[in-house]
This record gives sequence, structure tokens and C-alpha cells, in this order.
Amino acid sequence: MTPEGLMTESPHPVSTSAPLTSAQRRYRESLWIERILRRETVGGILLLSATVLALIVANSGWGEAYFSLRDTYLTIGFGEASWKISVGHIAADGLLAIFFFLAGLELKREFIAGELRDPRKALVPVVAAVGGVVLPAMIYVIVTLDAGAEAQRGWAIPVATDIAFALAVLAVVGTSLPLALRTFLLTLAVVDDLIAITIIAFFYTTDLAPVFLIASFVGLAVYAVIAQRFQEFFRARETAAWFILMPIGLIVWFFMYESGVHATVAGVLLAFAIPVRAKGGDDDGLGPRMGLAELFEHRYRPLSAGVAVPVFAFFSAGVAVGGWNGLVDAVTSPVAIGIMLGLVVGKTIGITVATWLVTRLPGVSLPRGVRWVDLIGLALLAGMGFTVSLLISELSFGQGSALDDVGKVGILLGSLIAALLAVALLGTRNRQYKRQLADEKVDADGDGIPDVFDDDRVSS
Repeated sequence: MTPEGLMTESPHPVSTSAPLTSAQRRYRESLWIERILRRETVGGILLLSATVLALIVANSGWGEAYFSLRDTYLTIGFGEASWKISVGHIAADGLLAIFFFLAGLELKREFIAGELRDPRKALVPVVAAVGGVVLPAMIYVIVTLDAGAEAQRGWAIPVATDIAFALAVLAVVGTSLPLALRTFLLTLAVVDDLIAITIIAFFYTTDLAPVFLIASFVGLAVYAVIAQRFQEFFRARETAAWFILMPIGLIVWFFMYESGVHATVAGVLLAFAIPVRAKGGDDDGLGPRMGLAELFEHRYRPLSAGVAVPVFAFFSAGVAVGGWNGLVDAVTSPVAIGIMLGLVVGKTIGITVATWLVTRLPGVSLPRGVRWVDLIGLALLAGMGFTVSLLISELSFGQGSALDDVGKVGILLGSLIAALLAVALLGTRNRQYKRQLADEKVDADGDGIPDVFDDDRVSS
């Protein structure tokens, strides 16, 4: 199947000859979310496998070689000039920029053509995401008050949600959960990513070099002009972006890296330069003439989920715990306790309470089909703060430092506990929703759109 056909996977493809009805828009949005879930399931499995492998290797006889490889510096020379970067930083600053590029494409699409384009629909997940950021950070700060200023640098570690892990778990255990719940999680995770990216850009920038920063923005402007002006060229020629946009993107990344701003921010900014809507296409960026952002997401998602994120996890998650006593010492550290409480308790309470407060406003309510018990399960799932949390731990304490190792133990255990609790709750709810799933597939009027998406059903 061609990429253009992905968003019309139904017995009766949705026609795009006329402006989209609200029912068509909702249905195509649901197909897009289902595709994201399928891909994130595979990505989540690879991510988990890389994490387990890293832990095994780091605590085996190969541990010394593993850490030596991570700390090995590679040198790139141009005449008398040379540039050095470690293998670990290539994974954290380079490969992870690909992950943030994909996150940026999702962010822009959500704001331009997705759930976040409508302020009324966006209000609940945005406020929920903010609650899921503020309370975990507060809990961490309170727990580590007496642990010193260095420990408190990790206040942002428990604020992130790992979208790949969370969606993978939801895809496996929540096969019959309401579409609205899956949409809510994706939207919340996207906003969560935006907040985490902002925190990294503003709070973890050191020794700012304005000349390099200006150079990165100049390169970004060139990239944006080319992407916007020649989007039809990049649509028609799949390899063109590799030879034209990617070299410019690498230059932007390099200047951003040298500026002192974390280089992953370059991935997001480059994604924001990609157009969402195609000329002559539908206003949601999907359908037969999908936008360049959706096309790039389809082309490069396997590179992010299959290579970039697993390799980062392999080099980042490896922690030598030092046997049972070392594990106990790490788990009982204020840093690990603050992270675990932030992820499991802070995320759950923060998202739930923030959602309850915002739904007290007139005309604001939970998405149709979502119950409060479902929201609690989703909030638990949001406590899986892995990829971005590992990155923030390294930025806070320094890659491979004692506190970084303790922080990673807290991230791994906190994410595991949150996942197990979410699976237990959502698994029970999933069985109760199986009959509702059958109803969502009924198309009594034969218009190619399940009746559950029709306007009269939604408004009733």
C-alpha cells in the first residue's frame, strides 16, 4: 500500500472531492491514531528489548567494555580543525534528535489540523498535561530538599511521559478501549513532549554561544524556505529530502549543539518548518494528498522507532547497580524516591486533579466515552517517563555520574510500577469495552464511515 492510501483504510474510502464533514474528519483522525498505535507497539518492544539488554550487559563481565564504548570519543577533522564527540553523546544528542523531529511533526500536525487546533477540545488534555508536569516536579523537590543543590537539579526528571512506551502498552492492553481515550493519551503525550522540550531548552542550556545560535537559526530559515517552497518536489521524490534537507538539517543540528542549547531542540524546530497541508489536499493533512509532515512521519518513523530510540536506550539505560546492596542503596536514595513518587503518584494525581478542576468550567467535560476510572488508568500510564526522563537525568547530573545512575534506577523502577498498575486497571476496563468496540464498527447507512462518528450520534 502506498503512503497516500494509509489514511483511507476502510471498505469504502472516505471521499475527498468535497470539503470534509465533521464525521469524515473524526473518522480519518481515528485511522491516523490507530496507525500511530500500531507503529508505537513495535517501537515500544524494541525500546524495552534495548533497555533489558543494556542492563544485562552493564551488570555482566562485559560491563567495562560497555562503559568504555559509551565514553569513546570520535574525532571528525577538516584540515587543522577537529571536532570530538563521545558515542554516548552521539546517541543522546544526535540520534535522539530524530525522535524529537518526529515528535515535532506530531506536535505541529496536532496544532494545525488535529485535536489541538480547537481550543475547546484542546483545553482538557493541555491542562491535564500541565498538572502532570507541575505536581511530579513539586514532589521531587520536596523529597530532595535535604539532599543538596546537586540532587535538586533533577527536578524535571519525572515530568516527562514516554510516548512510545505509553502508546505501546495501550495498544497491547487496550485493544477495546474507547477511541476517545486513545486520542486523549496521544494529545496529552504530545503536549507533555512540548513542555519537556521547552524545559530542556530553557533550563538545561549552559554556556550559550550566541554566534552559533544565530547560525543555527539562519540554517533553519533556509531549511524552512526550501521545505515550504518545494514541498511537491519532496512529495514526488522520496530520496530528495535525504540529499537536500538532511545536510541542511545536520548543519542546523551542529550549530545548535555548539551553541549550548541541547541539540535535540534542533529536531523539533526543523519539524516545525515542514508544511502540514499539501497544496490541493484536505485541511487535515491526511487523505490521498497528505501533507509533507504526514508523509515524512510515515517515511522516517521506522528510523526513529527502530534505530534511534533503541540505540539511545541501549547506551543510556545501562546502569551498574553493584549487586543487591547497591540496588537497595540506589532505591532508598532521595533522588530515586523523588523520581518514583513523581512518576507514579505525581503523574496520576496531577493529571486527574487538573482534569477534574478544568471540567468544573461551564461547557467543559471529559471527551465523549471516557470515564473517570479510565482517566486514572491513563494517568498511571503517563507515569512511564523513560526516554526523555533518561535524557534529563544525564543533563541534570552528567552522563555516567553516581547521581545519574541513581536517577536512572528511579526512572526504570518508577516507569515499571506505573506500567504494571496501568495494565491492571486498563486491562479490566478493556474487557468491559469489548461490546462497545463492536458498536463503533457498525456502518448501517453504508456511507463508509462507522455510525459512531456521525454528527447525530456525536451530538446526542
